[in-house]
Amino acid sequence: MPRSENKTVPTGQRVESFLSEVQPSGKAEDAKALDGLFRKVTGFEPVMWGPSIVGYGRYHYRYKSGREGDFLATGFSPRKAALSIYIMPGYADFGDILSGLGKHKLGKSCLYVNKLADIDLDVLSDLIRAGLEDLNRHWPVQPT
Repeated sequence: MPRSENKTVPTGQRVESFLSEVQPSGKAEDAKALDGLFRKVTGFEPVMWGPSIVGYGRYHYRYKSGREGDFLATGFSPRKAALSIYIMPGYADFGDILSGLGKHKLGKSCLYVNKLADIDLDVLSDLIRAGLEDLNRHWPVQPT
């Protein structure tokens, strides 16, 4: 199977410009705080993926089906409804860590948080680290 083209790819948009336009102001402050946290935990500089995802690190995947591509290793998006936090690829059971996080909802590889005041940022840091370690066991994580 040929290499698949993902819809979500790195763009040339500046992360700082994107974050400065987030509305409302409370969500913008949370987004800037998340950027600082992700930079500290990952050691990676952020890159915009698509129009609204701030990504840290990247990995190249190749499935048994032959499909392959590149994607962000971890990141977030300050969506209107909630902050979406991406812990890739979503294979591991992080229930022990999540039990101490605070108010959140889960998707397959995504964590939804209404506002950072609802969660423990130290626990989120642990979750980001654990997600990167798990991802790196499947596919090597590279800096962006």
